Amino acid sequence: MPTQKVAPDASRRSQTARRAILAAAFDLVGELGYARLSIEGIAAAAGVGKQTIYRWWPSKGALLFDAFLALTTEGQDGQSGALPDTGDLAADLKVVLRATVAELNDPRYDQPMRALHTEIVHDPALAADYAKRLDEPMRELKKERLRAAQRAGQLAEDVELDVAVDMLFGPVLNRWLQRTGPLTPEYADQVVDTALRGLRPRDR
Repeated sequence: MPTQKVAPDASRRSQTARRAILAAAFDLVGELGYARLSIEGIAAAAGVGKQTIYRWWPSKGALLFDAFLALTTEGQDGQSGALPDTGDLAADLKVVLRATVAELNDPRYDQPMRALHTEIVHDPALAADYAKRLDEPMRELKKERLRAAQRAGQLAEDVELDVAVDMLFGPVLNRWLQRTGPLTPEYADQVVDTALRGLRPRDR
């Protein structure tokens, strides 16, 4: 049986509707909070029917994740997203962690990201999707930068890279999630300095 082709105009309309839905979900969760966010409200804001949303996403958590993913990849223009490598590991990590702090402190991102993390805790399917599509690829990019540091003799060869990533990036995320203290560029620098003191080769 031949595969039915989608007309170009229909495909463009679908993409336009999809972008409108993602933008509406991200904007509304920031305005209303996750508890008051509804598929009905998103559909009305995007100018589509509820069934259009349910055809693409099984839950508002899955929709919010796609909205967040679309925003974080916006403007990359096909770039890999690899961490900077100037040869100075500490400086490169501070640049990345300071950028992370700035994003977490951005009011436009704060509420959607907190809502997404809450849903991940309660929705195993969403957690698995998040791990596969965002966390694992980003973790691999971080580990690749650390591998380069190992090759340059800046990190011990026996450092467990997954643990190293957790040590470097976990404190910032935890402080943001738990609101246990100010999330500042200076704190990001302290995290890098403290972690690297324990990760340097023993003869340094």
